[in-house]
Amino acid sequence: MNVDVVIVGAGPAGLCFARALSGHGLAIWLVERQSIDELMMPSADGREIALTHASQHTLQALEIWPHLRADEIAVLRDAQVLNGPSPFALRIAAAAAGHERLGCLVPNQAIRRAAFASVSDCADVEIVSECTITALHSSEHQISLELSDGQQLKARVLVAADSRFSETRRKLGIGARMEDFGKTMLVCRMAHQRSHEQVAWEWFGYGQTLALLPLNGNCASVVLTLPPEQMAEVMSLDAAAFAREIERRFERRLGAMQLLGERYTYPLVGVFAERFAGRRSALIGDAAVGMHPVTAHGFNLGLQSQKRLADALLDALRRGQDIGAPAVLQRYASAQQRASWPLYQATGLLVRLYTDERRPARLLRNAGLRLAQHLPPFKTALARHLTQPLR
Repeated sequence: MNVDVVIVGAGPAGLCFARALSGHGLAIWLVERQSIDELMMPSADGREIALTHASQHTLQALEIWPHLRADEIAVLRDAQVLNGPSPFALRIAAAAAGHERLGCLVPNQAIRRAAFASVSDCADVEIVSECTITALHSSEHQISLELSDGQQLKARVLVAADSRFSETRRKLGIGARMEDFGKTMLVCRMAHQRSHEQVAWEWFGYGQTLALLPLNGNCASVVLTLPPEQMAEVMSLDAAAFAREIERRFERRLGAMQLLGERYTYPLVGVFAERFAGRRSALIGDAAVGMHPVTAHGFNLGLQSQKRLADALLDALRRGQDIGAPAVLQRYASAQQRASWPLYQATGLLVRLYTDERRPARLLRNAGLRLAQHLPPFKTALARHLTQPLR
């Protein structure tokens, strides 16, 4: 069977990309190993996504935003960065950029559900569930695929959107730089006594990293990063003992706390693909760049990647060009690499500095935060970076 675009992976990046291409006369196939039921009602995974203004606008343009419930959207007004036991915090205020909020927080599960609901309305998108790609071969004019259910496809473009450990990327012969940070991240929802005032926290404690993502009411997503052996001890605690442990780690700044629901853990591994495009193929989302979550840029960067690729393909289509031509795909790859490489590198440097337990590093990061706090133009630039539209 001949189609125009095959997308591997029905996560948020793949679903958004399919939605962006829909309605332009293309035959689009979306191949996903999960079942339709799992896509329709994805399981909770504990992750809350911090969406920038640009990402929200993208989801609105793709008609995904209306599928979210109002109670699933929480305001992210400001953010603060703390270091060690010091009460001092670097405050990043939305008002500095002329906005009421830096962005908003939405559960990853809700975004996946909303994106699938939107794509399900697209008659030109064929969703092939419980299926994987077993073989592929690219040539100058097409890419040939064999699916695990026996179907054979010929496509003009293949797009990998199947996670930072992408099997499709490997089949395309594209390598990736991987950095294992040697830490485990725990995420869960907790109720707390004192108000978070819709302010996100990033707290680089000594021997741990804590984050607090403000949800609706006196409820927040708590993120704790520890070495694996220490995390195993924390995960072994019952709900009551766990709540007391998190209270202690937050130095009771939020008062009494209570666990809401399940706890989830994830290994921290960063990934940056050697190339974002190949012959008749391209990478988007985590298949291209898997970010450390410390700066909360991963989802937003993935959303940018699908938009840039969709814009490049649709522009070629309007001009009557081959959407899989090397120049078209490389135009996307170059733009996305320029946008993501400095951010990826800066994030890695930030993580290494703020998790270095040696005394000189501790003093340096304290000094850095205090200097930044007294540089209003720097804080304004940070706020504008989070609130500006995608260019």
